[in-house]
Amino acid sequence: MKQSFFKFLATVNKAILPSFTKQQLDLSKASKFQMAIIGWRYFVTTKALG
Repeated sequence: MKQSFFKFLATVNKAILPSFTKQQLDLSKASKFQMAIIGWRYFVTTKALG
């Protein structure tokens, strides 16, 4: 149940949130808001996979 919820949340994130990899964002120059989005996407992805 929990993992399926995170898989659903990961698909929603993929559709809504921007992909900074495609934009070739340098992490050292990212704003705090961009870092928060990166952290959130990482958290959801790890929970969906594990």
